[in-house]
Amino acid sequence: MIQAEISIYPMATKTTSASFYIAKAVESIQNIENLRYEINPMGTILESDNMITINQASEKMLEAVHNLGIARVEVVIKIDSRRDKQVKMEDKLESVKKYLNP
Repeated sequence: MIQAEISIYPMATKTTSASFYIAKAVESIQNIENLRYEINPMGTILESDNMITINQASEKMLEAVHNLGIARVEVVIKIDSRRDKQVKMEDKLESVKKYLNP
């Protein structure tokens, strides 16, 4: 299973808010097969069992922002690829939570 966190930063917009651009980027990946995603305050988690799908989603998100007239977009991608067992996003969170004090 592969999880990737992608953060997209549109440059030189008319406002300091990036919410509109991020929403449009997320909309662009909603119908990609074999892809799960979850937004968070700092980025979007992508999950798939193959890297091709992760790359496809990343490219679609980037292009969605460019297609809104943004000439420069900065993208940060962090990838976790695990082949010894299938671990989903929720499993990773539960693994950490079991060590937290109530």
